[in-house]
Parts: sequence; structure tokens; C-alpha cells
Amino acid sequence: MAETLTKTTTLTKPYDFDQVGSLLRTDALKDALTRHRAGEITDAEFLTIQQAEVKKIVELQHEHGLHAVTDGEFSRSWWHLDFLWNLTNVDKYDYEASYKFHGEHTRTDNVQITGKVSENPDHPFYAAFSYLQSILPAGSEAKQTIPSPSLLFRDNRSDRALEFYATWDEYLDDLAKTYHDTVLHFYELGARYIQFDDTTWAYLITKLNEFKDDAEARAPFEKIAQDSIRVINQAIADLPDDLTITTHICRGNFQSTFLFEGGYEVVAHYLSELNYDGFFLEYDNDRSGDLAPIATIWNNRENVKIVLGLITSKFPELEGRHLVKARIAEATNYVPLSNLALSTQCGFASTEEGNKLTDGEQWAKLDLARLIAKEVWED
Repeated sequence: MAETLTKTTTLTKPYDFDQVGSLLRTDALKDALTRHRAGEITDAEFLTIQQAEVKKIVELQHEHGLHAVTDGEFSRSWWHLDFLWNLTNVDKYDYEASYKFHGEHTRTDNVQITGKVSENPDHPFYAAFSYLQSILPAGSEAKQTIPSPSLLFRDNRSDRALEFYATWDEYLDDLAKTYHDTVLHFYELGARYIQFDDTTWAYLITKLNEFKDDAEARAPFEKIAQDSIRVINQAIADLPDDLTITTHICRGNFQSTFLFEGGYEVVAHYLSELNYDGFFLEYDNDRSGDLAPIATIWNNRENVKIVLGLITSKFPELEGRHLVKARIAEATNYVPLSNLALSTQCGFASTEEGNKLTDGEQWAKLDLARLIAKEVWED
């Protein structure tokens, strides 16, 4: 029987009303990007415009009631690749193939290992985070999003690893240390809320379901799952107690399309082993499956939250408030209300192109999530 939606007050992270992170790029930023790439404005001129737009988007997030605010990911082009190709010995190259989104073609950027990997102390994300910290409105907290290290286990990104490492295990240990050192660097800059965005689990859902009756074909994908658990848990081990690390398990997001589909059942037992403080899960449509796997993912961990992505960021139509609240009530069959939270299912612009919504429609989605969260949790 579903738990009664008793209102409580909490400001623990993830917040009852939270967000994944990316927001639609503003017209001024898109214009500046075009002019910068054409050589019409200098790096310094572009940075001035970029920071001005970040300041505006931060103020808007605060006005719309978000406790955790991001820079909208305005300082990157891709949700994942910009971070990865700025790690030491992870380099950008032309993949010469679009990522296989349904009905859309992407740019063909990719990354590959070109030496022993390590943290880059001059990673440009540090400067972007420091700027975000410097402009936070009172009562707001900076949330930093980065891709999970598991993203390096796909799309040929680690194919050359054994050119530089004697064993695969040695590579995994270095990758975990790279992320651990990066997270600590963010912490030293003031970060207390970091999110690992991750499409690898949705990729594995597709593959493990595809080869459910073929143990030999499944084996490489089971290895990716085990390697991901190992590296992620090593990366986030022995961190300060006041640092929250969450993950967003994403099915892909490019111009309102998707990469993968399928419920969480087949990977839930793997996710239950990950030592995150919170899991942002996508539950905005039939592709997402039912809510039952959240019980396994939560795994009776009192200090872990399941963030239900019940409001889509892909399309402008607003969900019915009572339908969303009914889904939250259903979720309490599996996880206590105090361990649940609400967000949109994904960000609004995982790449600079953005989803097919207007700015007003984006804020309407977030306002809806805020209203529902207030009614359910009264934060």
C-alpha cells in the first residue's frame, strides 16, 4: 500500500525539488559562439559575454526556487566530451560518425586515450566553477555536473589503453584516481554537490536485453558493468563527509530525441552497488519501464535518495499535476517518501543545440516540478 504523502521539511541533497543541470543556451550566448568560432570576437570578448549569460541564468534559477544552481552548462558544448578531452592524455578526435539518436544526426566529436590518464590541474571546468561560486545568490548552492568515468568504456574511447598500461586493471586504477583527484580539486574550490552524468547504464540496458539468451554475447557488457562499479566506487571513496555525490542515469538527450530505451530492471542490481548519495532516474514515458526497480536501486540505504524524473525536458506539454503526484505515491510502495525527490527527467540542453522547447516552456517545466514538490514535501 502506498505511503500517505505526509509533508515534511528537508534541505538535504538531492533537494526535494532539484534539477539535472543543463539549460537552454540563450540567444546572446549562441550568437557569441557563432562569432567566436568565425574569429569575429576574441577569447576574452567571448568569455565576457559567456559569464554575463551565466550570471543571468543563475539568477533565473534562484528566482524559480532552485536551491542547487548550475551554470546551465553554458561553458561547454557537449555534456560529456568537453570534460573528458580536458583530462590529461584524453584527446579529441573526429569519430566520423553521428551518435545514433532516433531521428537526429549529431556532430562527430569523440575522445580517445593517448597516454596514462590523470587529473588536469588546469582543467577549464575549474575556472568555470570558480566563477559560478563567485556569483551565487544568497541561499543557493553550486551544483557541478561531470560525466561518469564509465563513459570511457564505450564508443572506442579506451581502445588504446593497453598501449600505455601493462594491464587493464592498472588503467582502471588510474582512471579512478583521475576522477578522485578531480573531485577533490572541485571540493577545494568550494564544491559540495557534484553529479556524475551517465548514459552507460542505459546502453547496457539495451545490450543486456538484446543478448538476454546469449551468455557469451552478454559477457562483454557485464564486464563493462563490473568495471564501472569498480571505478566509480574507487573514485568516490574516502571523500569529505560534507560532499554529496549523485548520478543521473540518462537514456540520451539530443534535440528532444533519445539513444536508448528500456526499464531499469536488468541493471538495478548493479546500480544498488554504487555508493552514490542519490540517483536521478528517468521516468517520463513508457520507455522508462515501471517503478519497481527503484527498490533494488535504493537498497534500503537510509542516506540515499531516489530522484524521480517524472517531468520530461524533451517536450513542452505540461504533465498533469495530480498524475505526477500519483506516481510519487506509487513510488512509496518501494522507497519511503523521505528518500524520494522530484526533478525533470533530464537537462534541457545536453548539447549546445538544446531541446525543442522555448525558454518559457523550460521554466514552466521547472515551476511545475517546484509546485508539486512543495505540495508533497513542503520544502
